[in-house]
Amino acid sequence: MATLIPAIGSSAFDSTGERRLAERLEQKLDDDYLLWHNVPIGPKQTHPDFVVLHPRRGLLVLETKDWHLETVQSATRQAWTILANGQPKVVINPLAQARHCAIQVVNALERDPQLVQTSGPHQGKLAFPWGHGVVFTRITRKQFDAAGLGETIAANYIICKDEMEESADPEAFQERLWNMFAHSFGGAMSLPQLDRVRWIMFPQVRVQTTGDLFDDNDADAEMPNIMRVMDLQQEQLARSLGDGHRVIHGVAGSGKTMILGYRAEYLAKACTPTSKPILILCFNEPLGVKLHSVMEAKGLSDRVHVRHFHSWCHRQLTAYGQSLPPQNMPVGAKMMDMVDRVIRAVERCQIPGGQYQAVMIDEGHDFAPEWLKLITQMVDPATNSLLVLYDDAQSIYERARSKQFSFKSVGIQAQGRTTILKINYRNTRQILQTASLVAADLLTADDKDDDGIPLLKPVSCGRDGQAPVIIKLPTLRDEAFAIADHLASAHKEGFAWGDMAILCADWKNMDLCADALAQRKLPFNVRKRSGDFNPGANAIQVMTMKVSKGLEFPVVALPGVGHMPAAGEDEKEAARVFYVAATRATQRLVVGVCGPSMFGRQL
Repeated sequence: MATLIPAIGSSAFDSTGERRLAERLEQKLDDDYLLWHNVPIGPKQTHPDFVVLHPRRGLLVLETKDWHLETVQSATRQAWTILANGQPKVVINPLAQARHCAIQVVNALERDPQLVQTSGPHQGKLAFPWGHGVVFTRITRKQFDAAGLGETIAANYIICKDEMEESADPEAFQERLWNMFAHSFGGAMSLPQLDRVRWIMFPQVRVQTTGDLFDDNDADAEMPNIMRVMDLQQEQLARSLGDGHRVIHGVAGSGKTMILGYRAEYLAKACTPTSKPILILCFNEPLGVKLHSVMEAKGLSDRVHVRHFHSWCHRQLTAYGQSLPPQNMPVGAKMMDMVDRVIRAVERCQIPGGQYQAVMIDEGHDFAPEWLKLITQMVDPATNSLLVLYDDAQSIYERARSKQFSFKSVGIQAQGRTTILKINYRNTRQILQTASLVAADLLTADDKDDDGIPLLKPVSCGRDGQAPVIIKLPTLRDEAFAIADHLASAHKEGFAWGDMAILCADWKNMDLCADALAQRKLPFNVRKRSGDFNPGANAIQVMTMKVSKGLEFPVVALPGVGHMPAAGEDEKEAARVFYVAATRATQRLVVGVCGPSMFGRQL
């Protein structure tokens, strides 16, 4: 069975014939076929009815027409006249329509040197076959021929009603598809080429490796050497989420935030100018800054509001004339009081519910149950669109773990709407092994029903990389300078300064590392307070392990791990924090282990 994106139950079909074709394609094509239905493709985001992709067969664009024979009044190779609502209407020849869409995609693909033939008579042309065709879901082959429509579309470019019945032979059905290929030169696609094709055709599934977005409309822009895209499971999930409440339980690095970004972009582009805004909430302020920068780069910041939870609470109190906590309160008590004031104001209807077209919560495991209950009330009942991302293994704040609760108890309708993502794509196998070694007792799989909170054990996608660098020196100061030297070497190898982060357990280590970086004259930025983090800066980011949650960097250094847990700190709590910090690294991890502890384990 082929992979259909979006899934049948989530697709919006324009006709029963279109749905019937989707079912036939899914059922009669083999497992290695990929299908997309009504998904915008290419730089101009045209909407073909179906795109079929196969590593050996190539790329096929299909146009579907659910017309009866009597709908067609006249036809030529250029245009057809059809009856639309009882009135004649001239439309482009359906095959020309399919070809126009295919040509736009082929032209975009041919810009990539890695997707074209490098020599021979077809030099500069696609390195794999491509084609286009039309499916008439209500006209039989006999009717098509008798009406003389074969004079306007060659017989091999169409599939008719009687050729796509449920009883149709799968091999004969596939043969009709591949007879549509007018451009059959080229060979099989490699897996890296397949990812590059998806990257170019579907900008929504791109995994950004830098802060800059590729401009598809710039004809002179060079294609990136590395094109990272969502895994097919991630893409199918992102495009198939549908309406209502949705909960995604995913391990670190499984692409939860990427799926959230896709969903926010999709809803923002689908909404009208009068629609309510979309809200993305997270707990960590740096993650909120990063997500806001992504939405801003896509031109969506006016429709997608990204806030970290306490700043959102502050805005709610000021916007609706509610009093703020006294300034002289301790910070922790002040934050608790501010949240309580919002909850009580909502209960009194002084702050309205239903303010947002959709609400999305990233890192939901950081939120106390009463926070989740409050936020759920902010979803407009007319849309009822709520997405919660969760991973209990990364729950590093006691408030979120201190109370056992069900999603139902806080108003989240999770039953039958829960997805589990167990594969870690972010980290290399070596990095994930190191993170899991320290947190081995923590990461014990614990399956629950849809309404519970499962504890997931991550499964590596198998991507290999360098073994983590382990530094063991006499003092933390020595460790800080060794880390600075490692980062300087990584920069010489091609990593940008903005690709690096030093994540520390406490401010003491942050100060030591900042001093070492300053003495080595390396660019860096220290994040100690809200507003200190700039995701676009080309500088080494120095921050605590806890506030790094939700972020990722190609190169990550963890100083002072040998002194974890600190005196009086719970070992399991410290192991959670280490696991979160280590899984921020996508390519390289440096760990400083001087000290007495290292959780009693050897790396």
